[in-house]
Amino acid sequence: MERGVKKVQIWVDADACPKVIKEILYRAAERVRVQLTLVANRSLWVPRSPYIRTLQVAAGFDVADKEIVDQIQADDLVVTADIPLAAAVIDKGGHALNPRGELYTESTVRERLSVRDFMDELRGAGVVTGGPSEFGKGERQAFANALDRILNQWKRIE
Repeated sequence: MERGVKKVQIWVDADACPKVIKEILYRAAERVRVQLTLVANRSLWVPRSPYIRTLQVAAGFDVADKEIVDQIQADDLVVTADIPLAAAVIDKGGHALNPRGELYTESTVRERLSVRDFMDELRGAGVVTGGPSEFGKGERQAFANALDRILNQWKRIE
Protein backbone atom coordinates (compact mmCIF):
# COMPACT_ATOMS: atom_id res chain seq x y z
CA MET A 1 0.00 0.00 0.00
CA GLU A 2 1.31 3.50 -0.80
CA ARG A 3 2.56 5.77 1.94
CA GLY A 4 -0.09 8.16 3.20
CA VAL A 5 -2.94 5.92 2.07
CA LYS A 6 -5.26 4.97 4.93
CA LYS A 7 -5.38 1.25 5.57
CA VAL A 8 -8.85 -0.21 5.88
CA GLN A 9 -10.16 -1.05 9.33
CA ILE A 10 -12.71 -3.35 10.92
CA TRP A 11 -15.34 -1.85 13.23
CA VAL A 12 -17.63 -3.95 15.42
CA ASP A 13 -21.05 -3.02 16.77
CA ALA A 14 -19.95 -4.86 19.89
CA ASP A 15 -22.88 -4.60 22.30
CA ALA A 16 -24.81 -7.41 20.60
CA CYS A 17 -21.99 -9.20 18.80
CA PRO A 18 -21.66 -12.85 19.87
CA LYS A 19 -18.51 -13.65 21.85
CA VAL A 20 -17.48 -16.36 19.38
CA ILE A 21 -17.53 -13.81 16.54
CA LYS A 22 -15.39 -11.40 18.57
CA GLU A 23 -12.87 -14.21 19.12
CA ILE A 24 -12.71 -14.89 15.36
CA LEU A 25 -12.14 -11.17 14.80
CA TYR A 26 -9.36 -11.00 17.42
CA ARG A 27 -7.47 -13.81 15.70
CA ALA A 28 -8.00 -12.28 12.26
CA ALA A 29 -6.76 -8.84 13.38
CA GLU A 30 -3.56 -10.38 14.69
CA ARG A 31 -3.08 -12.62 11.67
CA VAL A 32 -3.43 -9.91 9.02
CA ARG A 33 -2.40 -6.95 11.19
CA VAL A 34 -5.54 -4.92 10.62
CA GLN A 35 -6.95 -2.38 13.09
CA LEU A 36 -10.02 -3.80 14.86
CA THR A 37 -12.18 -1.42 16.90
CA LEU A 38 -15.03 -2.67 19.07
CA VAL A 39 -17.59 0.05 19.84
CA ALA A 40 -19.91 -0.46 22.81
CA ASN A 41 -21.72 1.46 25.51
CA ARG A 42 -20.04 -0.61 28.22
CA SER A 43 -16.52 -1.61 29.09
CA LEU A 44 -15.22 -4.62 27.15
CA TRP A 45 -12.34 -6.99 27.74
CA VAL A 46 -10.17 -7.53 24.69
CA PRO A 47 -6.80 -9.23 24.29
CA ARG A 48 -3.74 -7.00 24.53
CA SER A 49 -2.73 -6.22 20.97
CA PRO A 50 -1.54 -3.27 18.94
CA TYR A 51 -4.30 -4.15 16.46
CA ILE A 52 -7.29 -4.36 18.82
CA ARG A 53 -8.92 -1.49 20.66
CA THR A 54 -12.23 -0.60 22.25
CA LEU A 55 -14.20 2.60 22.03
CA GLN A 56 -16.72 3.08 24.82
CA VAL A 57 -19.60 5.45 24.05
CA ALA A 58 -22.36 6.82 26.25
CA ALA A 59 -25.41 4.66 26.82
CA GLY A 60 -28.38 5.52 24.66
CA PHE A 61 -30.34 4.54 21.61
CA ASP A 62 -28.07 4.18 18.54
CA VAL A 63 -25.14 6.04 20.17
CA ALA A 64 -22.67 3.30 19.18
CA ASP A 65 -24.15 3.13 15.68
CA LYS A 66 -23.76 6.88 15.17
CA GLU A 67 -20.16 6.75 16.41
CA ILE A 68 -19.31 3.97 13.98
CA VAL A 69 -20.86 5.83 11.03
CA ASP A 70 -19.02 9.02 12.04
CA GLN A 71 -15.67 7.19 12.27
CA ILE A 72 -15.64 4.84 9.28
CA GLN A 73 -14.14 5.63 5.95
CA ALA A 74 -14.83 4.19 2.52
CA ASP A 75 -13.98 0.49 2.26
CA ASP A 76 -13.87 -0.07 6.04
CA LEU A 77 -15.72 -3.17 7.24
CA VAL A 78 -18.40 -3.01 9.93
CA VAL A 79 -19.60 -6.17 11.66
CA THR A 80 -23.22 -5.69 12.71
CA ALA A 81 -26.62 -7.34 12.78
CA ASP A 82 -28.26 -3.89 12.92
CA ILE A 83 -29.94 -3.30 9.54
CA PRO A 84 -30.17 0.53 9.75
CA LEU A 85 -26.49 0.67 10.70
CA ALA A 86 -25.59 -1.62 7.80
CA ALA A 87 -27.54 0.68 5.44
CA ALA A 88 -25.71 3.77 6.74
CA VAL A 89 -22.34 2.01 6.36
CA ILE A 90 -23.10 1.07 2.75
CA ASP A 91 -24.33 4.62 2.04
CA LYS A 92 -20.94 5.89 3.26
CA GLY A 93 -19.01 3.49 0.99
CA GLY A 94 -18.17 0.90 3.63
CA HIS A 95 -18.94 -2.80 3.83
CA ALA A 96 -21.26 -4.41 6.36
CA LEU A 97 -21.03 -8.05 7.43
CA ASN A 98 -23.63 -9.76 9.57
CA PRO A 99 -22.32 -12.00 12.39
CA ARG A 100 -24.06 -14.88 10.59
CA GLY A 101 -21.80 -14.38 7.55
CA GLU A 102 -24.03 -12.36 5.22
CA LEU A 103 -22.27 -9.52 3.46
CA TYR A 104 -24.89 -6.85 2.93
CA THR A 105 -25.21 -5.19 -0.45
CA GLU A 106 -27.17 -2.09 -1.31
CA SER A 107 -30.08 -4.22 -2.56
CA THR A 108 -30.09 -6.78 0.27
CA VAL A 109 -29.90 -4.13 2.97
CA ARG A 110 -32.84 -2.22 1.42
CA GLU A 111 -34.83 -5.46 1.29
CA ARG A 112 -33.96 -6.22 4.92
CA LEU A 113 -35.01 -2.70 5.96
CA SER A 114 -38.40 -3.24 4.33
CA VAL A 115 -38.87 -6.61 6.05
CA ARG A 116 -37.73 -5.13 9.38
CA ASP A 117 -40.23 -2.26 9.09
CA PHE A 118 -43.03 -4.69 8.18
CA MET A 119 -42.21 -6.93 11.16
CA ASP A 120 -42.19 -3.86 13.44
CA GLU A 121 -45.69 -3.02 12.19
CA LEU A 122 -46.86 -6.57 12.89
CA ARG A 123 -45.41 -6.50 16.40
CA GLY A 124 -47.04 -3.10 16.95
CA ALA A 125 -50.35 -4.68 16.02
CA GLY A 126 -49.82 -7.45 18.59
CA VAL A 127 -48.72 -10.22 16.24
CA VAL A 128 -46.02 -12.47 17.75
CA THR A 129 -43.31 -12.79 15.11
CA GLY A 130 -40.54 -14.69 16.91
CA GLY A 131 -36.85 -13.92 16.78
CA PRO A 132 -33.79 -15.03 14.88
CA SER A 133 -32.78 -18.67 14.82
CA GLU A 134 -30.22 -19.94 17.32
CA PHE A 135 -26.60 -19.04 16.59
CA GLY A 136 -24.63 -22.20 15.93
CA LYS A 137 -21.58 -23.74 14.27
CA GLY A 138 -22.93 -23.17 10.77
CA GLU A 139 -23.33 -19.44 11.34
CA ARG A 140 -19.90 -19.21 12.97
CA GLN A 141 -18.31 -20.98 9.99
CA ALA A 142 -20.21 -18.82 7.49
CA PHE A 143 -18.92 -15.70 9.26
CA ALA A 144 -15.32 -16.94 9.33
CA ASN A 145 -15.48 -17.82 5.62
CA ALA A 146 -16.97 -14.44 4.66
CA LEU A 147 -14.38 -12.59 6.76
CA ASP A 148 -11.54 -14.55 5.15
CA ARG A 149 -12.85 -13.67 1.67
CA ILE A 150 -12.91 -9.97 2.57
CA LEU A 151 -9.45 -10.02 4.15
CA ASN A 152 -8.02 -11.84 1.14
CA GLN A 153 -9.48 -9.17 -1.16
CA TRP A 154 -7.84 -6.50 1.01
CA LYS A 155 -4.46 -8.25 0.75
CA ARG A 156 -4.72 -8.24 -3.05
CA ILE A 157 -5.48 -4.50 -3.04
CA GLU A 158 -2.44 -3.65 -0.90
